[in-house]
Amino acid sequence: MAKVLHPAPRYATNEGVRDALCAALGSMVVDCIEEFGEIVITVKRESIEDALRLLRDEHAYQQLMEIAGADYPSRPERFEVVYMLLSLTKNHRVMLKVSTDEATPVPTVTTLWPVAGWLEREVFDMYGVMFDGNTDLRRILTDYGFEGHPFRKDFPLTGYTELRYSEEEKRVVYEPVELAQDFRSFDFTSPWEGADYVLPGDEKADAPPVDDPKVTEKPSDTGAGKKADEKAEEKVSAGAPAEEDTGIQQDAPETTEERPDREASKGDVHDTKGATKPEDKE
Repeated sequence: MAKVLHPAPRYATNEGVRDALCAALGSMVVDCIEEFGEIVITVKRESIEDALRLLRDEHAYQQLMEIAGADYPSRPERFEVVYMLLSLTKNHRVMLKVSTDEATPVPTVTTLWPVAGWLEREVFDMYGVMFDGNTDLRRILTDYGFEGHPFRKDFPLTGYTELRYSEEEKRVVYEPVELAQDFRSFDFTSPWEGADYVLPGDEKADAPPVDDPKVTEKPSDTGAGKKADEKAEEKVSAGAPAEEDTGIQQDAPETTEERPDREASKGDVHDTKGATKPEDKE
């Protein structure tokens, strides 16, 4: 079998890549870090199309592998849109991010990669992020008439409506969610990581310290020594029951050899012979 040679290296290193890319992107960069073995570059929202075009055309990141979303409700711009690029010739990946809110759209990158249309639709469906310039921004995963965006942190786990088939109407109907019991929030916090309540037995930890704690700083504090050995040799337990004289005389039954023979049985029977005396044994 012929050996196949490929121009891309088997393993790609990040050495020098972050500095080179950040210098090339210039004023478009907001933050540029390397963590967990990945290069993550945050760029200005309005510059995302120019930044991706520069990486594709001048730095050989040919493929857009994924567009993902993330929700951080505590931030002023709660949403992050993440673009993951792959260089086939370098066998290397890089990640770009932009931030936005519910009302501000992100420029589309369908002008660079047509596949971005489907990926942007997914982020719009799950998070509600708008993409300016996408001419087909429709839901792609949820059903027709779905309300809300399921991947937002404030979206209820049960949703707002439920879908079922109605035997009475002979069709699929939407109804408000009705739970058989109230939603319960279970505590999965590991006690080793620190729970926010008092665990059983931990109330003893609040006991006041002992005034005179017992320590074993000297050999004499341990109780070991010559006196302890002599005391251990003293016999303090009662004797065995067989060694005690209870005063009760119990006669043992006579041996079989001392018993008289029985009278011979009458009739057609065979009786057992008498016991053999010791002097009869040869």
